[in-house]
Amino acid sequence: MSALFACEDPATWRGVYDKYRDVVEAKAKGKKPGKLLNLDKWYQEDLPTLISSRPDKHVTHSELVKLMEWKLTRGKFRPRLQQLAASNSEDTVEKCSRKAFRLLPDMQAAIAELSSLKGVGPATASAVLAAGAPEQAAFMSDEAMESVPGLKPIQYTAKHYALYLGKMVERTEKLNKVDPQKDWTPHRLELCLWAMTIAEQQKLPLLKDVKAGSVAENCSDADTDLRPAKKLKTR
Repeated sequence: MSALFACEDPATWRGVYDKYRDVVEAKAKGKKPGKLLNLDKWYQEDLPTLISSRPDKHVTHSELVKLMEWKLTRGKFRPRLQQLAASNSEDTVEKCSRKAFRLLPDMQAAIAELSSLKGVGPATASAVLAAGAPEQAAFMSDEAMESVPGLKPIQYTAKHYALYLGKMVERTEKLNKVDPQKDWTPHRLELCLWAMTIAEQQKLPLLKDVKAGSVAENCSDADTDLRPAKKLKTR
């Protein structure tokens, strides 16, 4: 578990959030030049604008394929998922994603609807929903889930996503209560947890401003006694 998740100081979280792009840039050095940077900019900025501009929120076939590419470039590469996602028809992707966004705030129903698409499990479904409804959804990244207490061993199931999102929403609400800007969302928390995990894994000096001591000083032990959940496989 990352100490950041238990941190109750919004300034510490904001310090990590402000470094997100720097961490993406550092991680991108190990990939094809510019690929991760371009895909991440598209996912974080362009895709949400496209989805929100539509009278009925949805993603297109090409957007789903590109989103899958972003997910596999930012995390673990699973080429078979890319092929499966591409095998869905344009019409099926649009109808399915349109229905999923209409089902919100019933997150379980929305995840189930998107998971009916080939190559799409709860993790990819959560990425679609986080792009179009960041105030309600958080991407189910390995890095973020590993940072949240009570979620190991990680399972790529709708039930496990519900546990993860519940904790993310709870932390979001707590941060917004004490932060005058009140702009925290589950999606933004995932960015912070991902950035902190990658920076620690790669021993990046980018987060030196966010001192471990300041994180520890503002931590709560309230969540540390949560029970781990059971195992599963698909993503």
